[in-house]
Amino acid sequence: MIRIREMEAGDVDAAALLEQQIFSRPWSRQGFLDALEMDNTIFLVAEERGTVTGYAGLYAALDEGEITNVAVDGKRRCRGTGALLIRGLKELAEQRGIKRLILEVRVSNDAAIRLYERNGFTKQGIRRDFYELPREDAYIMLCGQ
Repeated sequence: MIRIREMEAGDVDAAALLEQQIFSRPWSRQGFLDALEMDNTIFLVAEERGTVTGYAGLYAALDEGEITNVAVDGKRRCRGTGALLIRGLKELAEQRGIKRLILEVRVSNDAAIRLYERNGFTKQGIRRDFYELPREDAYIMLCGQ
């Protein structure tokens, strides 16, 4: 069973390891610790049998939130973990008065795009050459008003 909860300092090593395995420009362990100390962030983890299997993060400014990363262990994808993390972020964001969520996603990441669309996000535009390693455009996706 997948459990979604707020990230704690004890989860940072697992999140940083997932980050290194998944992203070409990973956040550091310290980056996660710094983010957890901020008042304007929401970071969640997905946990199965005591193991962190995914995480998602959001930075808030007034009534808008920017989703930074959504990551799920490659061996545990396609089990609904990403959707649970997105729904968890949306619920906590709403509780904090955040009305609109925005994110960027690689234009080639079809699985993530489908996940976001199924969870209420729509493509709003493109950021040219947004990503490095490899260089790629990003869709800007929005959920809310």
